Amino acid sequence: MKNTVTPIALAVAASLASLSAQADILISEYVEGSSNNKAIELYNPNSESVDLSQYSIEFYFNGSTTAGYTLDLSGSLAGEGVFVAAHESADSAILAVADQIAGGGWFNGDDAIVLRKQGDVIDSLGQVGLDPGSQWGEGLTSTQNNTLRRIDGTGARTTLDTAYIPSDFFIGYEQDDFSDLGTYQGGSGPVDPDPDPEPTPELTCADPATTISEIQGPGMASPLQGEQVIVEAVVSADYQQSDALNGFFLASLNADNDPLTSEGIFVYHSDDDVNVGDRVRLQATVDEYYGATQLKNVTALKSCGTAQADITEITLPVDNIDELEAYEGMLISVAQPMYVVDSYNLARYGELGLATERLYQGTQVALPGDAANALEAQNQLKQLLLDDGSTQQNPEVIPYPGAGLDAYNTVRLGDSVEGLTGVLGYGFDRYRLHPTTAVQFTASNPRTEAPVLNEQGDIKIASFNVLNYFNGDGQQGGFPTSRGADDLQEFIRQEQKLVTAITAMDADIVGLMEIENDGFGEFSALSSLVTALNDATDNGEYAFVDFAVAEVGTDAITTALIYRSDRVQEVGTASINDEDALSYGNRAAIAQSFRDIESDEVLTVAVAHLKSKGGCSRAEGLDQDQNDGQACYNATRVAGAEQFASWLASQPTGVADDDVIIVGDMNAYAQEDPMQTFADAGFANVIPTLEGNTLGYSYNFQGRLGSLDHALASPSLMNKVVAATDWHINADEPRVLDYNLEYKTQAQQASLYAEHAYRASDHDPVIVAIAAEQSEPEELVGEFTDLSGWFWPRNFTIDLPEGYQTLDIELVGGWGQVDLYVSHQRRPSIFRADCASRNWGTAEQCHFDNPAAGKWKARILGPLPYGNVTLRYRAVKAD
Repeated sequence: MKNTVTPIALAVAASLASLSAQADILISEYVEGSSNNKAIELYNPNSESVDLSQYSIEFYFNGSTTAGYTLDLSGSLAGEGVFVAAHESADSAILAVADQIAGGGWFNGDDAIVLRKQGDVIDSLGQVGLDPGSQWGEGLTSTQNNTLRRIDGTGARTTLDTAYIPSDFFIGYEQDDFSDLGTYQGGSGPVDPDPDPEPTPELTCADPATTISEIQGPGMASPLQGEQVIVEAVVSADYQQSDALNGFFLASLNADNDPLTSEGIFVYHSDDDVNVGDRVRLQATVDEYYGATQLKNVTALKSCGTAQADITEITLPVDNIDELEAYEGMLISVAQPMYVVDSYNLARYGELGLATERLYQGTQVALPGDAANALEAQNQLKQLLLDDGSTQQNPEVIPYPGAGLDAYNTVRLGDSVEGLTGVLGYGFDRYRLHPTTAVQFTASNPRTEAPVLNEQGDIKIASFNVLNYFNGDGQQGGFPTSRGADDLQEFIRQEQKLVTAITAMDADIVGLMEIENDGFGEFSALSSLVTALNDATDNGEYAFVDFAVAEVGTDAITTALIYRSDRVQEVGTASINDEDALSYGNRAAIAQSFRDIESDEVLTVAVAHLKSKGGCSRAEGLDQDQNDGQACYNATRVAGAEQFASWLASQPTGVADDDVIIVGDMNAYAQEDPMQTFADAGFANVIPTLEGNTLGYSYNFQGRLGSLDHALASPSLMNKVVAATDWHINADEPRVLDYNLEYKTQAQQASLYAEHAYRASDHDPVIVAIAAEQSEPEELVGEFTDLSGWFWPRNFTIDLPEGYQTLDIELVGGWGQVDLYVSHQRRPSIFRADCASRNWGTAEQCHFDNPAAGKWKARILGPLPYGNVTLRYRAVKAD
């Protein structure tokens, strides 16, 4: 390369020198990759270190003028050093260089990013207040699906509302290029042209060549990495389209019979068109691309006729996940039925998680620690990712199910698929199957229009997380808010789905979580929801418990209680506990007592929402993830459970009744410590108690089922529970069927939405049916009619409950001669009876004061014939 200095280079150098002397830190690299591959690199051009606790990174979603996510930085940034902030679920290559990680919803290509220092704008990317559609810029320098690296010498951008052109500040690189992350190099200026290319080699079909098995080798990486090879093989799958994988898969013509070496490989090349069944000979370079062996930089390709690619059958689970490396790149079929276990990225990346069975969170079915971790290790061996052979994000036609996903044609977790055939790829730490034949799903887990309960009971109580129900200003304005719907259209869609779900539950009392914490006034979110429920029902009898405060606790979201006022009435005083362990992290506890109008049954309903498992980077001490399956903030949840149970023992509503039920989102699975804390306090977990196992679920996270939402009953109330269920309207459904409009075409906004209950939230509601304790009547009466006989006795039994003051048993009417004998608990006779009445005729009577509860035995005996006689009894309660 010539060593020349141009005026442009001098200007850049001068600018960089000035930048190093004066500038604050800068956004030096931006990674907007696939899945959660999100990262921001910061560069300190100065010689002195910087205290990052003064800085924050803000994400402005979908044109919003309010930050939807703020990442407060920590630590320090050395002079001329870099600092990487990344999503906690990013690729391991990103996490290896990350200085700070965080979960939650990070940016996409249409979201602006602002770097602030103590509130002042230091640098930015994108235009705040403008939704650009999908991205700013175009090509490799667009903000979607690319990596951007700072051009040396470009200064900070501190104006947020002006037009933004990424190429003014950054040079673009392909999606998921993390090669420079963590080491500041910046973009480069003009360079000398590349030397003339090497001449295209001559390829002769059937000449000796390197086999695919030699390239793959028996290990996790190729022994020939970086070498140029000539390969001759058959095309087993073709994904050369620009919205696909930009390449194709090859299968060996002759296998080497070594079970440790794969007979397939991916070729990253789309310049020469190939088709499945083509026998091709090519020259290319062996490469490892984020763990997957491939061929790239194809310098020559020649057609050598046609051939048939063999299909290899595999069976799951494997003994070790690395066993699948022997099939990487090969055309395979899966020998057994597979079940859908995860649909989180179905609409965005065309992915479905599959497994040999439905998979559970370790701590849902096993105790935290070794047992739970062992279960998760087994889960890993049972799963396979079904991909779609494409790198496209948010495709207009969602690939699964086959006819295209919509609000009524869904694919639910638990649905099954057989005969899977495709090529096995590897990417983002997952083995993934790209199908080569149509995938047909069986609806093994169909929707239900209402909760299915074995018995309906007399009182139904439900728990429902309504996923950030925020109503703006309550007057169809005030959007976007800090959470929930972005605008009025989304809010209407959200509210309609929630109303459909809640009315279908037909519960008398419903505990709500994640509703906006804006009080109980006319324009509050709670008032808005109840108004919508009443508008949707004939009688309009929904009401809410008013706790008579401006806010319940200090969080943006809170818990609430709504009920059917035509079925139950409030009794006692609605109570809140927002102190100590229930003041921050765990949401404030609420409780109110109710009386069932029909049966007079009284019970207390409390609603809980314990600290979530997210934001682990901020956890300290025992709140840090202990690697026992319970994630972070377990200690905070345990403290919240202890205080909650202790508070309820004080009968906070002022109603002295032992029947208490707690409903809510505990953010703890069935076997975790907070649930054991409630059990130690005497509260039974209703569904596991009824079912005899912990296989119920209300939530799905990363392909694992579990119950975060629970109903917990005191001993006396548990005795009255007759049925309970999780209604699977949300956890099993693809998230794209919710109310949100972003990342959907206009056609999808219509086709993927319906006003039905499915995907009204991300948590399933829990419904509990309770049989009321029936009060005994003030007067207990009965009779046995048309009695006749002679000589042979006839016997009758009367069951008398506690609490009666008198009991009268008599014979009346008819003709002939009959006598009456009565005893308590034993059969009377003419020789032994608590009462014997032997009048002439058929009129006989026995009277008892303060009769004991139990079985009263009556015998009638006719010394002469009798007929058409009635035996009558009447018991009267004390006043």
